[in-house]
Amino acid sequence: MPSRRSASPDPLAGTGPGPVAVLVVTWNSAEVLPGFLASLPEGMAGLDWRLVVADNDSADDTVEVIRSLAPDATVVRTGRNAGYAAGVNAALAAAAGWEGGFRAALVCNPDIRMRQGCAKLLVDALDEAHPGGGRVGISVPLLYEEDGRTLLHSLRRESSVTRALGEAVIGNRRAGRFPRWSELVTDPAAYGRETVADWATGALMALSGECLAACGPWDESFFLYSEETEYCLRARDLGFVTRLEPSASATHLGGDSQVSPRLWTLLTVNRVRLYRRRHGLAATTAFRAAVLLRESSRAALGRPASLAAARALAGRSAPHDAP
Repeated sequence: MPSRRSASPDPLAGTGPGPVAVLVVTWNSAEVLPGFLASLPEGMAGLDWRLVVADNDSADDTVEVIRSLAPDATVVRTGRNAGYAAGVNAALAAAAGWEGGFRAALVCNPDIRMRQGCAKLLVDALDEAHPGGGRVGISVPLLYEEDGRTLLHSLRRESSVTRALGEAVIGNRRAGRFPRWSELVTDPAAYGRETVADWATGALMALSGECLAACGPWDESFFLYSEETEYCLRARDLGFVTRLEPSASATHLGGDSQVSPRLWTLLTVNRVRLYRRRHGLAATTAFRAAVLLRESSRAALGRPASLAAARALAGRSAPHDAP
């Protein structure tokens, strides 16, 4: 089933042989931005690149920090808390206006800290032919927690009823070793090789110009969460694979969705919304029931975030789109 996307003009008309566009979406990000900006020279080593920041109406000093520490950056002020996908689209549109365009895009969270040469490894991996068919349109690195040592499980399988049920019954980390039973990929071997995944965490990903041109804008109907899932699955539908480049690595300081009931609810509800876009009513009803079972069982164990998500799935409350 085709997804609904932004009706805004195609932001990729300027895709060309120019520099790599480093795209960052900010919202009250003043605290984490200095570290991100300081890591860019090392992380982008070996590439010609330019920075674009799309700010979603921050109330703190985010814009002032950018202008002070990265005066050459292009700053796009969306004028509202427009959501992550809308911010990515605004940044892409700004980069498309550069003379000569840009050859690839690096979509980054401001709480990412790239390690030496990370971006070049990701960009170099793009456009390679995949033995199973298709070309690498999206490449992602190994991601580590704030301690710099604990590996994050960033690879995912497409949602299915059996995977949602497996996660509900035995937990996603235990079930993650078995492709049939979990969306989360936890097999250590998968993170030690060039693994193709249905989708990957969107905290840091390189997108080829060809993939960007084929897929068009990100889907702005997802305010936060599932926008990267939708994009990776859409790219796969068009013949582009998402692949891990294990020689590239970065630290991700994030993780609020794990503790905030509001954000966890939004993540959970959007997961069901995306599933509904791609499947029929019967399958969606079964998928929703399996996800509700998972959140209800965890709510019974005293997890407030799961209680909020279960209430939303049961129709007793609805998550607000904006934080």
